[in-house]
Amino acid sequence: MNLMAKNWMAIGSLHDIPRQGARCVKNGDTTIAVFRTHDDRVFAMEDKCPHKNGPLSQGIVHDNCVTCPLHNWVINLETGLAQGADEGAAATFPVKLEGEMIYLSLSF
Repeated sequence: MNLMAKNWMAIGSLHDIPRQGARCVKNGDTTIAVFRTHDDRVFAMEDKCPHKNGPLSQGIVHDNCVTCPLHNWVINLETGLAQGADEGAAATFPVKLEGEMIYLSLSF
C-alpha cells in the first residue's frame, strides 16, 4: 500500500476562482478556502486565520500570501505559516491543477 496515495476530488475549474481571489468548499464542519494567485497557482487551507479565526477567503491575495481581513496577519499560502513577527499556522490541504480542473485531497 502506498502511504503517500491521496484521494483527489474535483472541486471546480480554475476559472471559478478570480485571479488573486478565493472560493470556499465545505468538508463536514470545516470550510476550506481555495486560492488562485496572479500567475494561476492554486493553494488550499482552512478558512481560519490562526490569530482570531478570521475568514482568510475574504483576505487580499498577494505573491504567495493572503492577508487576513480582520487584523492584517499575513499567511503563507504554501505553508499556512504566519509571516513576520506573528506566530501560528492555518491547516493546509494538498491541491493540484490538471489542465483547468482543480483537485483537492482531504486524505493524507
